Amino acid sequence: MIKGSLKGWWAFLVVAMLVLAACAPAPAAAPAAAEPAGDASQGDAPAATSERCGDSSQLSDSISFYNWGDYIDPDVLTMFEEECGVKVIYDTFSSNEDLLAKLQGGATGYDLIVPSDYMVAIMIQLGLLKELDHANIPNLANINEQFRDAPYDPGNKYSVPFMWGTAGIGYDADKVTTPPTSLAALFDPAQAKEYAGKISLLNDARETIGAALKYLGYSVNSTDPAQLEEAKQVLLAVKPYILTFDSDTYSDLVVSGETVMGHGWNGGFAVAIDENPDRNLGFVIPQEGLTIFVDTLAIPASAPNPYTAEVLINFLHEPEIAAMNTTAVLYPTPNDAALEFVDEAIKNNPAIFPSLDDLGNTEYIHDLGEVTQLYERIWTEIKAQ
Repeated sequence: MIKGSLKGWWAFLVVAMLVLAACAPAPAAAPAAAEPAGDASQGDAPAATSERCGDSSQLSDSISFYNWGDYIDPDVLTMFEEECGVKVIYDTFSSNEDLLAKLQGGATGYDLIVPSDYMVAIMIQLGLLKELDHANIPNLANINEQFRDAPYDPGNKYSVPFMWGTAGIGYDADKVTTPPTSLAALFDPAQAKEYAGKISLLNDARETIGAALKYLGYSVNSTDPAQLEEAKQVLLAVKPYILTFDSDTYSDLVVSGETVMGHGWNGGFAVAIDENPDRNLGFVIPQEGLTIFVDTLAIPASAPNPYTAEVLINFLHEPEIAAMNTTAVLYPTPNDAALEFVDEAIKNNPAIFPSLDDLGNTEYIHDLGEVTQLYERIWTEIKAQ
């Protein structure tokens, strides 16, 4: 999955979506096959044949899984079905806002969903998520401490990290004089001028204004109007050297040679590097840090089969299974125990697996409430000039 659709929306739009969801007709519920299938106390659940299936007496016949497109190895779902005797009804969405609107609109048949970090916080506040029973998810212990107890869900009460990623700089090492290590490569006019018309920035207010804030030594979540004005002036100073603001094809632009350097997410550049082994493409998290994101596994408060959903969460974090998913989607797993099963070429690719040592200055994007409107206004002004 390319993260353009995932990270390109900000909290201002979330508020708008909430208003629309409240006013619009309720969408249809999840597919009928995702309705409760009964439990073994009624004699309905098939006998499990794998120790990875929890208590077979509590498993439902089916489970409804709502995920991003192209964000899991299909063989993993087949394995779960065959080992546990549970049919997986699989559906996909294209943005966190779509997911939120679906749940807000009254869909009640989903058992497992994959919201991103900031959306987890919003859903917790709205009462849309069920607290997890960690006793049913022992593989939570496999999650690297860097991704546990995150600010969007302290104690992982409602979510378990599934995949993660960062923003950074992708580049063509054959066409840049010096591989970038700092945000100065993007935001120092003297350096940006060298590649005038060959640089792209994300078409995303929070990401790109946040990057300028990090360049200045501030937080990507700054609410200080003076700091935000400084960031605006940084972006306006380099805008003459920027080819485009793009959140969808930033890596393709580097591959095609239209740009030599782009601000984007590691997954997009990972695909470009993987598909162009003859090219000298690179990816780096700048020393100032940028944003980090985590996509999580969570259970809706209305889930008809929460126990089976917890078993599936645990199954997805079996080390070999987590490795299969990372290999398929080229986003890094937060599962430390899975790393021994990941091919060295993938594990050593910094676009797929940014070094955890480089994450010290990265930040999660927070919901800033009404201040988000100030980011939006500044962004509009930057784009208009």
